[in-house]
Amino acid sequence: MAPVNSAFTQLGLADRIALAVLEKGYAEPTPIQAQAIPIVLSGKDVVGSAQTGTGKTAAFALPILHRLGTKGPHPRCLVLEPTRELALQVEEAFRLYSKHTNLDTTVIYGGVGYGKQREDLENGVDIIVATPGRLLDHMEQGAISLAGVEILVLDEVDRMLDMGFLPDVKRIVSRTPKSRQTLFFTATLPPEIASLATWALNEPVEIKIDRKQTAAETVAHAFYPVVASQKFDLLSQLLETTQFKSVIIFCRTRMGADRIAHRLIAAKHTVGVIHSDRSQRERVEALEGFKSGRFEVLVATDIAARGLDIRGVSHVINYDVPENAEDYVHRIGRTGRAQNTGEAFTLVTEDDVRDARSIERFINQTVERKKFPDFPYIYSALFDENNPALNAAPKPVSRLTRGARR
Repeated sequence: MAPVNSAFTQLGLADRIALAVLEKGYAEPTPIQAQAIPIVLSGKDVVGSAQTGTGKTAAFALPILHRLGTKGPHPRCLVLEPTRELALQVEEAFRLYSKHTNLDTTVIYGGVGYGKQREDLENGVDIIVATPGRLLDHMEQGAISLAGVEILVLDEVDRMLDMGFLPDVKRIVSRTPKSRQTLFFTATLPPEIASLATWALNEPVEIKIDRKQTAAETVAHAFYPVVASQKFDLLSQLLETTQFKSVIIFCRTRMGADRIAHRLIAAKHTVGVIHSDRSQRERVEALEGFKSGRFEVLVATDIAARGLDIRGVSHVINYDVPENAEDYVHRIGRTGRAQNTGEAFTLVTEDDVRDARSIERFINQTVERKKFPDFPYIYSALFDENNPALNAAPKPVSRLTRGARR
C-alpha cells in the first residue's frame, strides 16, 4: 500500500486505517478525534464526555483498529451500546474503517434470532459490538468468552443508566480481564456513572468536548402554542401547509407515537414508526423506508433523537415537548445537518409551559412563538402577550405551498 499522508496519519494511525477514512471523504479530524486518537493509541484508559454527532465513534474505532492490527484467535475488543440501532451503526463504522485490514466485526443484539450471531462467534471475530442483554444471553449459554478482551468500550453510558442497564454492564465488565484498556463515553456524568467509571477504569485521561447547548444555526425553530385538544389538528395544518421532503415527529411515549402514526396513516400520509416496543424488523424497515423516501414521515420517541445517522431530514415536529431540555437540542438537530437548512416546530400546551421555559434557559435563547392566521384556535391564556409563558409576541407564519413528495 502506498503511504498515506493525511491529518489522520499525523495523529499516528496506520496507512491502511487512514486510507479508509479518506475514502469515506473525511479530511480533517473532529475535536474529539484529534484529542482521543493519540491517547487511545497510547493504551491509556479514557473518560470521554461528548455528544453524539461529534465524530465520537471514529474517535475510538480508528485507534482500536490500529491497535488490534491483524486478526487474532478470539474476540479482543468489545463495544457495548444501549440500543440495537446504535449497535448496528457502530458495527457498520468498524466494518467501513477496517476494509483494508483482515479484522472481523460482528454485532449482537436482541429482537432477532440467535443463529447468525452464534455462527459469527463460532467462525471467530475480533470485534464484538453488542447490547448488554443479548450479550449476557450468549455468555450464559457458553457461546462466548470475554477472557481475551484487550479493549472495552462503554458507549453512551448515560443512556444505559436511563434504560436500567448498569447492573448488566457491571456483570459484563467483571468478566473481562483487569489488564484491559477501557474507553468510557458519556454525555453527562451523574454520580451513578461517576461511580461506575471509578470502578471500571484505571487512571483514565479525561477528554471533554463541551455540551451542545445551542440549536444549530442551520435550523429555524419556533414554539406553536395550542390547547391540548387541538394538537393533532394543528399538526395536520403544519403538514398540509409546509413544503417538506421528510419530517420526523417526536412523541414522548410509545403509545403516543403509535396513536399519532395511526391517525396520520388514516389521513393518507406514508409513515414509519420507531420506538423500543417495535420489533427489530419493524425498526429497521421504518428507518430504511424513511431514508429511502418510501415513508415521508417518521414518528418516533427519543430513541431516534441521538446517534442515529438519518440524513436529508427537512423538518422536525415536536408533537410533545421533551421533558429534558437537552433532548430538545438533539431532536431539532436531526434537521439542518451537513450544511443544509431545516425547520423545527414544537407544539406547546399549557401543561408544557415549564418544560418550554427550561428549554429556553438551557439554550439561553427566547424561542419565537408563532400562530397560523387561519387556524380556528380555541382561546387559551397561552396567547396573552403579557403572559410570562409567552414572552415573545406571536408572529404569523407564512403559508407555504405544499410541494411534491418523494
